[in-house]
Amino acid sequence: MEMKNLKPVEVFSYFDEICQVPRPSKKEEKIIAYLRQFGEKHQLETLVDEAGNVLIKKPATAGMEGHKTVVLQAHIDMVCEKNKDVEHNFDTDPIETYIDGEWLRARGTTLGADNGIGVAAALAVLASDSIEHGPLECLFTVDEETGLTGAFALQSGFMNGDVLLNLDSEDEGEIFIGCAGGCRTNATFDYQPVAVPEGYFYFSVELNGLTGGHSGDDINKGFANANKLLNRFLLQAFNKYDLYLCEISGGNLHNAIPREARAVCALPSKHKEDVRIDLNIFASEVEAEYSVTEPNMRFVLQSCDPVPMAIDKDTTLRLLRAVHAVANGVFMMSQDMPGLVETSSNLASIKMIGDNQILIGSSQRSSTLSSRKDMAETVQAAFELAGASVDVGDGYPGWKPNPQSPLLAVAIDSYKRLFGVEPKVKAIHAGLECGLFLEKYPSLDMISFGPTLRGVHSPDERMHIPSVERWWIHLLDMLKNI
Repeated sequence: MEMKNLKPVEVFSYFDEICQVPRPSKKEEKIIAYLRQFGEKHQLETLVDEAGNVLIKKPATAGMEGHKTVVLQAHIDMVCEKNKDVEHNFDTDPIETYIDGEWLRARGTTLGADNGIGVAAALAVLASDSIEHGPLECLFTVDEETGLTGAFALQSGFMNGDVLLNLDSEDEGEIFIGCAGGCRTNATFDYQPVAVPEGYFYFSVELNGLTGGHSGDDINKGFANANKLLNRFLLQAFNKYDLYLCEISGGNLHNAIPREARAVCALPSKHKEDVRIDLNIFASEVEAEYSVTEPNMRFVLQSCDPVPMAIDKDTTLRLLRAVHAVANGVFMMSQDMPGLVETSSNLASIKMIGDNQILIGSSQRSSTLSSRKDMAETVQAAFELAGASVDVGDGYPGWKPNPQSPLLAVAIDSYKRLFGVEPKVKAIHAGLECGLFLEKYPSLDMISFGPTLRGVHSPDERMHIPSVERWWIHLLDMLKNI
């Protein structure tokens, strides 16, 4: 069965079209052009601001002109992650989708349902002649995934809605009324290139097959961090042998739990077999630690060609100790909402960059501003004690829950009437653009909801097909009754 034949047909047809349009974060030109053409085709007023945010307006259904203006909001960029053995150019290639039982997936890449399905639903509403709704504005923002720059740049007066439905959540049957704020903390180590002595054995050690996932929504699920695990082995080997670290890399995006990491090292040839045995023992121990959450974890050690230069020993030790010590994972749970992560940190990436530097990227999240600052300062302190230079970004605000929201009451009543059960009302540890919208539009009443997605921000991303139809039915009923 082709995707465009799935139900609801109108939503999946537009999602299929969106999957053909490359839309990496900060490279949204093609999807912006697509939205412009959509607006022209349907003779709808279409605006594009300086940041690239698109607003498409649609008049109310006859007889509903007096209803509140509703904003449907989704972001148009996607996280671009792929498995190493997959050839895919996110700048030019379409996403290849396939149906796996009740799930829609992509072949070796992220699916882009985050937040392409929200875009598709908004377009389906705009294109319809039969859906009942009041005055409608659909806001499509850019660069949500790598900096929220579209939401940051949104100007007061660009939209005129009274209520906003954010279509960027990942659990059908759950309504979100708050989210965490976040910031990034980047550490840079300067090193001196040094020559490796003669008679040394060069090898690469790689960790792959981890689950990965969203650094906010999945941070409490016990998934392993590839950077932290590989670093554990490297520090152990450094303390045991005369080891030279030549190359190191791991992870990619600040909002993804790293799934893969790799290093190239050298040590005296007489320890060639010893280090293999050490890795086998270490791998078995770590696999036991993560036997439930990481069934596909895989360590690989291979001999490799000599590397011209290595990182000086002093920097190597300070780097490995800092990565070992720095906070990662859940730091504190919410005291207000049981089960909600309040504060966390993700050691997202390690990269060797020009001018003999190693850049370590991390992100901190919290629904409490003071806790977020404390978490960032904790990470900063660990790296500065190790001699790194540290930059802490300004970050973005959280969205404080409002349990008395009139819009929330409509959403709950609609869901109970349609499906006979009460939806769960939650806050989310991931970042949403809603906090930034409130800074520009303080009177907005907002909720966030969406279909069920899993494995977001990783090549395992998948969307539960039946949940899309339930979410769509709920959305249409809300539009009719707001």
